[in-house]
Amino acid sequence: MSVKVYKPTTPGRNNKASVEDRSGLDDKRPEKSLTKMLQKNAGRNHSGQITVRHRGGGNKRLYRIVDFDRTDYDRKAEVIALEYDPNRSANIALIEYEEKDGKTEKSYILAPEGLEKGDTVMSSKEDIEPEVGNRMPLEHIPIGLFVYNIELEPGKGGSIVRSAGAGAQLQSEEGKFIQVKLPSTEVRLVPKEAKATIGRVGNPQHELVKLGKAGRRRHKGWRPSVKGKAMNPVDHPHGGGEGWTPIGLKTPKSPTGKKTMGKKTRKKKKSDKLIIKRRN
Repeated sequence: MSVKVYKPTTPGRNNKASVEDRSGLDDKRPEKSLTKMLQKNAGRNHSGQITVRHRGGGNKRLYRIVDFDRTDYDRKAEVIALEYDPNRSANIALIEYEEKDGKTEKSYILAPEGLEKGDTVMSSKEDIEPEVGNRMPLEHIPIGLFVYNIELEPGKGGSIVRSAGAGAQLQSEEGKFIQVKLPSTEVRLVPKEAKATIGRVGNPQHELVKLGKAGRRRHKGWRPSVKGKAMNPVDHPHGGGEGWTPIGLKTPKSPTGKKTMGKKTRKKKKSDKLIIKRRN
């Protein structure tokens, strides 16, 4: 997959606007049985209050149901299509499992780098060939390989390393755990029985795309953001003053008046003890 850069023929393309080249993907409607409606909430919670700012609008999307767990063990599946997914940065692969009891099943998985149409992938609890797209417990994956879609708790499905171009490297074995270096440079311990998929997530050029104009960001469901110091004092702690003034505070504050510079936002978790080295 590559990035296609446009000539600056219009005002919207003057900022070196670019798009992902999807010529290698299948131009087809998503599998109907593996989709559902995506209910939008514009950043509001159940009582209508905005809990996530700057969200709303955007194009209508169908949600593709991606199998992050792949519990159909020891059953070969053929990649029958590589598709675009508007709900994530990575592309997805439609796989069809070999016939069982006269039935064939299909599912979506995250498409790793190098996976092509016609390839075969498999998921297992045992030691299988460590090929791109195969999924197995970390204890059976050779140290040094890159993996993605990693479980933090065995049986709960992959929850980390799922965005485009991401890959985590297995570093060493320590008792009941495997030491993994994540894309953020954080090093942490993951249980041996937790499963992961061999390879890196595909579509690494996603981060190189330049939207070029505000309208493309609105299509993605993002609304405009306004600086606090451009507001009135009643609307933001940074507001007020004449002209282009500094915020007039010792430390920046959030819209609700809480200090934000250097404030830790990550709550303490049980898994904190498994983190060996935090990200930079």
